[in-house]
Amino acid sequence: MLLEVEGVSKAFGGLMALTDVNLTVEAGETVGIMGANGAGKTTLFSLIAGNDRPTRGRIRLDGERIDGRRPDQISRRGVARTYQIVRPFAGMTVVENVAIGCLFGARREPSRRRALEQARVILDEVGLGARADHMASDLTVAGLKRLEVARALAASPRLLMLDEVMAGLTPNEVAEALVMLDGLKQRYGLTLLVVEHVMRALMQMCGRILVLHHGVTIASGTPGEVGANPAVIDAYLGKET
Repeated sequence: MLLEVEGVSKAFGGLMALTDVNLTVEAGETVGIMGANGAGKTTLFSLIAGNDRPTRGRIRLDGERIDGRRPDQISRRGVARTYQIVRPFAGMTVVENVAIGCLFGARREPSRRRALEQARVILDEVGLGARADHMASDLTVAGLKRLEVARALAASPRLLMLDEVMAGLTPNEVAEALVMLDGLKQRYGLTLLVVEHVMRALMQMCGRILVLHHGVTIASGTPGEVGANPAVIDAYLGKET
């Protein structure tokens, strides 16, 4: 088991963002996290990545507890994430943005030259090779989403957590992103944990899906099981009158 989330809760003052969430992810799986805005999906990502600490519960990577460790320590153990709001270093080129991950992630390339070389390889694989020397601020929404994936890949993760990397994309761009992510998963031997509001993409990508509602797990299973679950239908689709 690569990742184990056991009884994890997170309180912000008197507000419970997550309550007793359990999740396991085996190496090589693609697991989805489904829920409306405010369901606790990004909070869960932040706890796993070390950007915040659980109020209670345990998080293990390869059987070793990582809850309470700093983000850089968790990154160097093979965990990387993207963010809903893409904020590249706008005053730097696309390739320089990715090279930073090569220098300071688990890869820790020994020189700037080596980091830039590796960054160009990654950019080719996400379809941004031709834009490598452009300013990051000049990219389209689709380009920025691909840059976010490239920056996470530069840290050499085993577990890659994707937080709405298809938000704002056209249907054709979503289809292209699915092909890209499948290729990256195979090429790098990745395990994927995916938060996504594009339901077609989530159902297509994932072998299992965990559904959160107001910070509580209401369903877990295959896409077909989750789609037919009465609690999910009630919470997100509503009842026919």
